[in-house]
Amino acid sequence: MTTLAIRNGHLVDPAAGVDAAKDILLKDGRVAEIAGPGKLKQAQGAEILDATGLILAPGLIDIHVHLREPGQGYKETIATGTAAAAAGGFTAVAAMPNTTPVNDSTEITRWMQAPERGAQVRVFPIAAATRGSKGESINDFAALKSAGAVAVTDDGRPILKDGVMRESLAAAARVGLTVIQHAEDTRLTQGASMNLGPASFKLGLRGMPPEAESGLVERDIRLVAELRDAHPHLHVAHTSTAAAVAAVRQARRNGLRVTCEVAPHHFLLTEEHVGLYNTHAKMNPPLRSAADRDAMIEGILDGVVDAIATDHAPHAQHEKEVEFEQAPNGITGLETALGLCLRWLHREWKMPLGRVLGLLSAQPAALLNLKGRGTLTVGSYADVVIFDPKAEWTYRATESKSKAKNTPFDGWIMQGRVRWTISEGRVAFANPA
Repeated sequence: MTTLAIRNGHLVDPAAGVDAAKDILLKDGRVAEIAGPGKLKQAQGAEILDATGLILAPGLIDIHVHLREPGQGYKETIATGTAAAAAGGFTAVAAMPNTTPVNDSTEITRWMQAPERGAQVRVFPIAAATRGSKGESINDFAALKSAGAVAVTDDGRPILKDGVMRESLAAAARVGLTVIQHAEDTRLTQGASMNLGPASFKLGLRGMPPEAESGLVERDIRLVAELRDAHPHLHVAHTSTAAAVAAVRQARRNGLRVTCEVAPHHFLLTEEHVGLYNTHAKMNPPLRSAADRDAMIEGILDGVVDAIATDHAPHAQHEKEVEFEQAPNGITGLETALGLCLRWLHREWKMPLGRVLGLLSAQPAALLNLKGRGTLTVGSYADVVIFDPKAEWTYRATESKSKAKNTPFDGWIMQGRVRWTISEGRVAFANPA
């Protein structure tokens, strides 16, 4: 493998508490040396990357993506999805199991990680919690973990039965896995296609009540409390309502291991962005009220939210070019997350750069116990994102590395241009211009 010396950059590594000018040497897929500018001792013969004026940071980690393989390669492939990830500064992604067939087996878990898939960055499969994601009987979590699964979830098909969710939490705790829940009481959302509120009334669309999310979060927290001695870890995916964030905040005060993530679209957009049936603003959970959006921002700023995750959900163009109610849920997000976070969380809302980067790297790594990632210390994986923090640029969906173009952020001005993404010592994306 190539030995890389990154010179003249400014290292921001929140996990290691570093915010200083540093040179870094990457060798054999690991960080070999970190030193002050011009002081690397082992860099002879190394390929040089000049990072003058640029930020060096641990590679970003997205713990909630849909790569669509196996079975839905017309939407996205592992190769194209991870190319988009690399372009966005991500060096690792955790892939949800709602594939065809559902990833509920060691065979599919291993298949997703095989070199033949052509992944540009590291893929960590998340396996289905129940067989076929049908919410009836749980899978063999120990076997799935040994095959490489880093968590379990039924994602878009939430576990509604108390007994099955309790069993999932207990079994996952025994083998050290996180249970991720897409919190939606589907008994309250059937036939709904956006948030329940003035916008849905105006458009004549059936709406999803916020209680469908918060009610299931509260149920799951109650189960975690009942299993306190087993120390289960519940992670709430794509949190979108004020009540759900409040429930997570209270659970933490009560000493429970309950964490949550928020997607950029839920802290930047509201139900009003649906406009006149814009299917690029249709996702699940749906865009919520301004009050809910503000609660997501507050939760991020005050530390209740543990990670920013994109819920990258690619679809073919023809699937979105239908009536709003018939269109599939989801938007792409891997190439816009860093630019949106830097533009809004950091520049507009004055969140320190280290904290923003922590939400995208160190904290996601900790949530899924991805050892050696989310930080740049000697011996850690050589996962690095190098970006120009001052660069403004406009996102164009037509230029995406993803197969899909379904985004509400087409034409938005972003902050912070990715120049290089290095995954385990290999340059996975370069935009040196």
